[in-house]
Amino acid sequence: MAIVITGATGQLGTLVIDSLIERGAAPTEIVAGGRNAERLELLAAKGVRTATIDYSRPETAAAAINAGDTVVLISGSEVGTRVAQHETVINAAKDAGAARIVYTSVLGGDPDALILAPEHVATESLIRESGLPATIARNGWYTENYVADIAQGETTGVIANSAGKGRVASASRSDYAAGLAAIALEDGHEGKVYEFSGDKAWDFDEFAAALAEAIGRDVEYRALTTQEHAAALTSNGLDEGTIGFITGLDANIRDGALSLTTGDLSRVSGRPTTPLAETLRTLTA
Repeated sequence: MAIVITGATGQLGTLVIDSLIERGAAPTEIVAGGRNAERLELLAAKGVRTATIDYSRPETAAAAINAGDTVVLISGSEVGTRVAQHETVINAAKDAGAARIVYTSVLGGDPDALILAPEHVATESLIRESGLPATIARNGWYTENYVADIAQGETTGVIANSAGKGRVASASRSDYAAGLAAIALEDGHEGKVYEFSGDKAWDFDEFAAALAEAIGRDVEYRALTTQEHAAALTSNGLDEGTIGFITGLDANIRDGALSLTTGDLSRVSGRPTTPLAETLRTLTA
């Protein structure tokens, strides 16, 4: 029996492996699955087993998952194709007789509240229909998602978007990884749905102030209307689809879709989430 991490070559997956080892998992009991051969080699250096798992090639998932395994299904990054990709892993886990599956969904699980939610909601449904014992970890926002805003603030002293007064309960990737590792290693999480997010939600005025402190220069937040934001993105050469996604996400934030704070992540991981200011200091060091 092993803990199989799909998407292990991504940033979150690699941190989950590190957290599993830190929590006492034997590296030989971990299977790191991904499609990037070079990154798999780097993971193998940690002592874990590796396997090619390509969400678009069902036979690779079937070969990597065995009876009794715990499968940590890290959601794919290719928006628009993820449901079919996730179904590949779910079917492989079911056919193999895996012990349980852990899935990284999205905070709130409401397809009407967040532009990213529909594919995750569909995947949750597939997991329920599979009959596999499961834990759903609905992940909120990574603070690291704002590296472009950080760069903008460092360069211009201004952060501009259309999120308005919306609040974001972000946490670091390592925080989410710790929560997932705890679920994979411990009993008692089957059948649970966790809303994983940071302990404290912040708005972009607070983000700008924390960034200013981290970099030692003034940074202001400039709230744009959706139309102003779209025009600015157009002038930067972005395509219509990308602009619609970015402004739609900011509208979701403005409406509170990423502000939920339940304390689930801290409780499951056994540690407070990393404060915004601390992550910003790390990212700007």
